[in-house]
Formats: sequence, C-alpha cells, structure tokens
Amino acid sequence: MNIWICLLWAALIIIVILLVKLHLLRKAAQEIRVAVCEKLKEETNTLIDISSHDAQMRLLADCLNQQLKELNARRQRYEQGDLELKEAILNASHDLRTPLTAISGYLQLLKQEECSENAGDYLAIIENRTAALRSLTEELFRYTIAVSDAEALTLEEVSINSALEASIASYYGALSQKGITPKISLPEKSVMRTLNKDALSRIFGNIISNAIKYSDGDLRVTLTEAGEAIFTNHASAMTETQVGKLFNRFYTVNTARHSTGLGLSIAKALTERMGGTVTANCKDNLLSIHVIFPD
Repeated sequence: MNIWICLLWAALIIIVILLVKLHLLRKAAQEIRVAVCEKLKEETNTLIDISSHDAQMRLLADCLNQQLKELNARRQRYEQGDLELKEAILNASHDLRTPLTAISGYLQLLKQEECSENAGDYLAIIENRTAALRSLTEELFRYTIAVSDAEALTLEEVSINSALEASIASYYGALSQKGITPKISLPEKSVMRTLNKDALSRIFGNIISNAIKYSDGDLRVTLTEAGEAIFTNHASAMTETQVGKLFNRFYTVNTARHSTGLGLSIAKALTERMGGTVTANCKDNLLSIHVIFPD
C-alpha cells in the first residue's frame, strides 16, 4: 500500500513539475511574441530578452535576434537609399528648370522667324516635347516635396465640401472635353477638418485628373458626413491588378501614355501626411477611389 502511495505522490510531483515547466515555456513564448511585435513596430536596436533559462527557448530568442538585426540593417539601407533618391530627384528637377525655361524662350523667338513649312512642323514637335518635359520636371519636384518633410503643411479648419466643389469647378473644362458630366452628392452640413487647404485641393485635383484619363464617360463624386470622399467612374481599360498599383510612383496604365504616373502617388502622400487614408478598388469595371479624413 505504501508503495502505491509513494508512486502516486511521485506521479503528482512529476505532473506539477511538468505543469510548471509548461507554464514557464508558455511565458517565454509570450515574451518572445510581445518582444518581436514591439521590435517590428519600433526602430530600435535593442534585442529580445526572456526570463526563461530553457536552452531551446533561449536559442529561439537568439535566432530571432539575428533576424531582427538583419531586418534593421536592411531597413536602414532602404531608408537611406530612398532618401538619396528623393534628394537626387529634387535636385535634378530643380536644375532642369532653368535650361528648360531658356529653351522655351528661344523656341518662342524661333516661332517669330520666317521658316519653311517643315521647319515649322519640327518646331511644333520640339515645343510639344519641351512642354511635356517641363510638366514631368514640375511633377517630379512636387512629388519629392509631397513625400518629404521639406515643406511643412500649415493646417487650418477647412470645409471639405467647398474644397470638392472648387476642385470640380476648376476641372470643368477638361471634364466637358471628355464628355463627362459629374454627378455630385454632398451633405448639406459642412464637413470640417483640420487640413492644409492647398494640399487638399491638390489631392482632389489629382484624383479628378485620373478620372478624366480613365473614365468611360462618367464620374460620381460623393462626400459623407464622416469625411469620406468617394470618386467613382466606369473604367473598362482598368484591371484589378492595375488598380492595386495606381498609387505606386511612376506607374502608368498603358492607355495613359502622357502621364507621369505621379499624380495619385502625390495624392496618397499628402493624404497620409494629414492623417487620412486613400484606397482604390475596382469591381465590374467600376473604379472607386476613397479618401477618408477621420474626425
């Protein structure tokens, strides 16, 4: 009888030890999970440290620390490269402005001179390409400013209703040329947000410009009281894959050969700098771009 009691106590002790071991392992796993989440969110070089002395758990922590070191190193290289790219684009676009202005000036002088019909045609082509290059240069300059903190955004109370109406009105001529009569739905009450007025106008303008390029002939603009502006148009030339890349810098759809591919990238950058979000989706050839500025 005593033997069975001893065996029972031994079994209970083993069970207790295993439960304690399991508890410590679960605690170590939780510490690792929390630490990894924190390290991924924050730019820090601190390492994962756990209270457990279990050899396998500490080996797992060491392995994750090595991966985090490599990830941080790659992140720093990416950020440095991205910063250098932005500076290079900013400097190049700035340096191109002066010679392009001079070229445009001389082209205007040449147009006043007598020349053959062929020479006139050549001048028209050169003038057109020069204008396109100037447009690209300006767009590159604006993009670099938009995605960096080089230019602080002065915030003020802005009516999103008024900004939308003004943006649509400014593109009325371009919309008419494409045969687009926009349908507008705005709440009676002004939707007020603390934003930069010029940046907001540029966001809406770039999105409307995108609709002019890709629309099949329609455009619906809706603003909700929650501060969500929705731009919807039929775009048979767009695919779901292309929609997923619309906000990528320099990305253009094949049909938009004269586009720099920076308009929606600028809209996204400015929106996020002011605490908003912008997304796009396409279903049954209906393209929708949502811009949200939460209260």
